[in-house]
Amino acid sequence: MSTTETTATQIPSPRRDMGPEEAVDTATDEACRALHLPTIRRRVQEMAGAAMRQRSSYKDFLADLLEAECAEREERRKQRLVRDASFPRPKRLEDFDFEENPNVTPELVGTLSDPAWVKAGQPLCLIGDSGTGKSHLLIGIGTAMAEAGLKVRYTTTVNLVNELAEAADEKKLTRTIARYGRVDLLCLDEFGYLDLDKAGAKLLFQIFTEREERRAITIASNAPFSEWKQTFTDPRLCTAIVDRVTFNAHIVETGSQPYRFAQTQRKRRR
Repeated sequence: MSTTETTATQIPSPRRDMGPEEAVDTATDEACRALHLPTIRRRVQEMAGAAMRQRSSYKDFLADLLEAECAEREERRKQRLVRDASFPRPKRLEDFDFEENPNVTPELVGTLSDPAWVKAGQPLCLIGDSGTGKSHLLIGIGTAMAEAGLKVRYTTTVNLVNELAEAADEKKLTRTIARYGRVDLLCLDEFGYLDLDKAGAKLLFQIFTEREERRAITIASNAPFSEWKQTFTDPRLCTAIVDRVTFNAHIVETGSQPYRFAQTQRKRRR
């Protein structure tokens, strides 16, 4: 009786013809790709050389690799959170000119750069004339919170109201309000620059209600609270919005002297 022998087809290994060190490098590269470890893949040769010179143990070498991967992954996450916030331009708190605006102190900025108030869902109101640093503070604080790992969103009041109105027309208002309700900090710029009709004010009010005492909101306005009735033509709605924005809030008055113009004048004289 004849027997039939089945021979398994062997797939040649791409590392079969390599030297031992080259094979290890290739295997490491393939594993890093498969496990999505771009930092280790990029730095393993450099760090292996350093480990050999320092006579590090295998465990120390492994720990160094993993720490490098985690550090760069966290940095990429921070950059993504800042990018997702949609800031119109880069501004940082450490670049704020305290000498030009004595109304804002380093101690105050130090307090506001701590994420505790955001995590507590407290509002922040930046009130002052144009050119006094409100937007710088707004964007700088938002950037600091994003770099602390929080979800931040920047928008102007008019753009937000327009977005909500379009969402209402498309039967997507509930979803849009919920999306704005999920971010840890909503930075609302140019608050009170333009008058809002009753429909627009009601849409904006829903955002404040969605976030009330749960999620922090920061507004920058060139109008004191006493003038908000000009923006919100419905007195009762205005009172309700002021109540939500100011309850348990941090209120910072940046003053009335525009230092931005003074800076421009000095640059021209040089």
